[in-house]
Amino acid sequence: MKLSTRARYGLRLMMALARHKGACPRYLKDIAREEGISEKYLGQIVIPLRAKGLVTSYRGARGGYILSRPASSISLREIIEPLEGDIALVECVNNASLCERSSSCGARHLWCGLSGLVLEFLDSLTLEDIAAGKVKGGRRLNAANYSI
Repeated sequence: MKLSTRARYGLRLMMALARHKGACPRYLKDIAREEGISEKYLGQIVIPLRAKGLVTSYRGARGGYILSRPASSISLREIIEPLEGDIALVECVNNASLCERSSSCGARHLWCGLSGLVLEFLDSLTLEDIAAGKVKGGRRLNAANYSI
C-alpha cells in the first residue's frame, strides 16, 4: 500500500491548520509556502476535506480555512479516506465479488486482517496526536502495539 501525494499533502495541510488552533482562518497560499506545496494542488486537496466537513472556508479579506472540529476529534482515517478512497490492500477486501476465487482464497483472510489493522491504527490516531508529535516511529507513545 502506497499513499499518494494527495493523502500526504492533505495530512500536512490539516496539521498546519491544527497547529494554528483556529485563531483565525489561514490562507492556502501561506500554508503552501510554509509546507513547500503548490497552492493550486492544495486547492484541489482541500475540496474533499471540506466536503467531508473537516475544514470550513471563509471568503473575504479575513477569509481562509480552519478546522471544522477540534483536532482531537478528527481521526487520520477521516483525513486519508476522502483523499485516497477505500483503504484496502487489495480490491477483494471490500468487495469479494470482484474476484471469482475470493470464497476459496486462503490469502484473502490475510489481506482482510491486515487491512483491518491499518484501519484500526488510523482510527486510533487523531490529528492532534500527529500535530503535537505524539507519534514516534509509526506508533503513538503509550499506545497499543500493532506489529505483525
